[in-house]
Amino acid sequence: MRGWWRSRTAATRRDTGMSTTEYAMGTIAAAAFAAVLYKVLTSGTVSKALESVIGKALDAPF
Repeated sequence: MRGWWRSRTAATRRDTGMSTTEYAMGTIAAAAFAAVLYKVLTSGTVSKALESVIGKALDAPF
């Protein structure tokens, strides 16, 4: 049992961090998410809603 446990702990120490392919997939996923978010935020409906919220916040009486 000790030999198995040592081999498992040694394997987890060697297998830390992401590999190059995992970095590539993470980068592609982040870029895709950014593109979708950009499209959503620049759409007419969302843009008008954001302008409305900001306008109301700036026109608030103190």
